[in-house]
Amino acid sequence: MSYRRGWIALFLFSLAMINYMDRVALSIAAHPIAREFGLSSIGMGYLFSSFVWSYTLFLLPMGFLIDRFGTRRMAGVGIFVWSAATALTGAAASFTGLIAARLVMGAGESTSNPVGAKIIRQWIPASERGMVTSMFNSGSYAGPAICSVLLGGLVAVFGWRISFVIAGGIGFVWLAAWLAFFGDPEKVRWLRQEEREKILRERDSTPAAHATATDSPTGLLALMRSRTLWGLAITQGCNVYTQYLFLTWLPSYLQATRHLDIAHTGLFVAVPYAASVLLCILVGKMSDQYLKKSGVATGRRRNAVALAMLTGATILAVPFISSLAGLLVVFSIALAGIASTTSLNFALLNDLLPNARDVAKAMAFVVVGGNGFGMIAPIATGYVVASTGSYDWAFGIAGLLLLAGATVVLTMTRSPMAVDREACDARAAA
Repeated sequence: MSYRRGWIALFLFSLAMINYMDRVALSIAAHPIAREFGLSSIGMGYLFSSFVWSYTLFLLPMGFLIDRFGTRRMAGVGIFVWSAATALTGAAASFTGLIAARLVMGAGESTSNPVGAKIIRQWIPASERGMVTSMFNSGSYAGPAICSVLLGGLVAVFGWRISFVIAGGIGFVWLAAWLAFFGDPEKVRWLRQEEREKILRERDSTPAAHATATDSPTGLLALMRSRTLWGLAITQGCNVYTQYLFLTWLPSYLQATRHLDIAHTGLFVAVPYAASVLLCILVGKMSDQYLKKSGVATGRRRNAVALAMLTGATILAVPFISSLAGLLVVFSIALAGIASTTSLNFALLNDLLPNARDVAKAMAFVVVGGNGFGMIAPIATGYVVASTGSYDWAFGIAGLLLLAGATVVLTMTRSPMAVDREACDARAAA
């Protein structure tokens, strides 16, 4: 990949990294927050889940706004809002204040995935899409890895409030660089002409003579008639359930059942997240190689998605492992599978979506599907722990969903997202 469009991949990686640093900050500080506000496991489950409520609610509107106003403006608005909300979480004086800050944070973060998908479609040749999507998504795992070590130490030494201020401040640094540097590939001056021509020529899945990228955008209702879009959304949901289980409850699980303190919990959690970053990028690169002969528009990337989900299902082994070393290995393998599933599923969406102007709204729909499951995970886990006194069934439910998701992606994503163009044109004329 060229050095200069490599900067775009770096921007996307760091955007996702900051996004997930801010999400996981609450999990790292969960025990002192629960003590200060007198929260049970059920109360913490609702607090963990709260940002997903607004995140999911705003995804579709943000998808339309991104398609309408562009990625530069909407990414800037999103990270400003969520970074400010994260910093203000440290000033919360009540459970209600914590919930309010998390709701605002979720609304801001709803821009991230639709922005990332649209930027990849705009900037990255189709033959490189799997690797760059993996780089974008791997930031979601680098964030918790860094946050677990950095904020874990801060919480242990200085208390939980300062950790949110620092996490929020990092987003404003990214915003300044973004506004100074980013633009469309057709316009930015720092891009060499030969690279610009390559991007514009190769960024769509289908040959230029047959591409629909210049057509008017397709309505979301028309896209929703596609079985493929629903398959991608359900697959995402089966995967994201486990992702949110890790993001919200893993530190508490380690502290409650393995008796680790906050600092050691941070170090332990960082290892599988760091491993998943490297493995996710490697898997994305391998998926591009796998599709080199057949082309991305065939949708064969679904096979890689299913394999990644089966890898993530190793989480089913957690209740049967007694050693910390064994847990570290299983968590690393499972997280690598989960991370790869998300990036490959996002790349598959771009592979099977004919019209580039529909990317943000289609991605928003898929992420809504994912977070419909994701918002349940923290709450369901809280009830499971409260009713059974154990985390065993929490991991069991997650593993079974991953197995179900592998079946869905293999059976429901076997064709491009074709729409009734005549119906769309008739509505546009009306």
